[in-house]
Amino acid sequence: MAAIGKSYDGGVPISAGAVPGIDETPLAERASNADRFYLMRVMPPEGGMAVNAAAMGAASIGEGGTGDPSSSVVIAGAGIIGLATAWRLLRQGLEVTVLDAEPVSGATFAAAGMLAPVAEVVWDQPTLYPLMVESGKLYRDFAQAIAEESGHDVGYIENSTFVCAGDAADRQTLSELVELQHDMGMEINRITATEARRAEPALGPGCVGAVDIPGDHQVNPRLLADALLTILEDRVIRTRAQEVIYDSDRAIGLRGADGNDYLADEVVLAAGLNTADITGLPENLNLPLRPVYGDVLRLRVPARLQPLVTRTIRGVVQGRPVYIVPRADGTVVLGATSREDDLTGVSAEGVHQLLRDAYRLVPGILDCEIYEMTARARPGSPDDVPMIGRVAPGLTVSTGYFRHGILLTAIGSKLTADVVAGRENDNNPALLSAVDPFRFSD
Repeated sequence: MAAIGKSYDGGVPISAGAVPGIDETPLAERASNADRFYLMRVMPPEGGMAVNAAAMGAASIGEGGTGDPSSSVVIAGAGIIGLATAWRLLRQGLEVTVLDAEPVSGATFAAAGMLAPVAEVVWDQPTLYPLMVESGKLYRDFAQAIAEESGHDVGYIENSTFVCAGDAADRQTLSELVELQHDMGMEINRITATEARRAEPALGPGCVGAVDIPGDHQVNPRLLADALLTILEDRVIRTRAQEVIYDSDRAIGLRGADGNDYLADEVVLAAGLNTADITGLPENLNLPLRPVYGDVLRLRVPARLQPLVTRTIRGVVQGRPVYIVPRADGTVVLGATSREDDLTGVSAEGVHQLLRDAYRLVPGILDCEIYEMTARARPGSPDDVPMIGRVAPGLTVSTGYFRHGILLTAIGSKLTADVVAGRENDNNPALLSAVDPFRFSD
């Protein structure tokens, strides 16, 4: 059943006199009251010892990757992929430890949470489509299980998505994409601009055509991550994974920046862009990750305009993508740019572009109050498809999810957990081939 509830959007607020952008102070120091409660639940007790697999009751280290059962796993990275993978393995009875100095502070924190396997289809990414479609199929049960186990709403909403064109050229682009999506057997319905405005009165005259995608939904990534942190409790340790520890040629744990060793039967590296920086990766493995920055705005809608929109509004405006994602608390998420430059903070040009393009489709966006501006780097691979698989005895990687990390969480965490558990062959061989982590290695 679709879960609709209060949005957890307590990010970096914009205050009078402040320069919008990325606040470089530690997350715990700049968090709102809600965020401090959120962080306190994942911090180890003050003065406590680092938790490793042995301290949590794990069995002695076996021959991970040879088919022998594993009883413990240590994971680098507490973004949505690392947390969801930990949750799946915990459900299978493994003792789990997750290492991250600032949980849920990277791409997951900025993400809007569109689950759009149809709308995200573009040309020349044939290995990505099946992953998106399969993950979309898994998402309802995935989100519902986490919501029920945690007792928290995760913001999973099964409404449709409109994709709107901003001019005649955009309408032609949209029409060509629809043909591609139809050829792939995807459900998508052409509607007139008048029909779109009848369903969403906030759409302005700048919308000259649209399609309705019934199967593209949304989830709130911050609520989803919060629910996973609730389930994992003190299994999430606030330290950065620095190095893979080996016994002979087999990975047996991670060394943290706190100086402690976290030993386990299996090791998973799911630290996004930082995955490639962890010492001890196999010499024959190349992880060519690149940072792809995205600027995202969060806005409060005035009471007189609520709801601004009732479903996700995606648009193509002079060839540029834009989206407005409504939250149940009356806020909206506006995004997102995609840039590969040296600017790590929020781009002024990006903010201007987002507001200008959103205004063309939904003029009321300019009556809203911006309360947060965020920029984060997504980990991109050369083909924009994740890299998931075993790379050494006892060592698995799961990274490179690009702009699709939230959508691909359901399938990505499943594939990763299946690799750890030795059940990867239970999956479609084409999916496993698409995410082969050695496909960029000589």
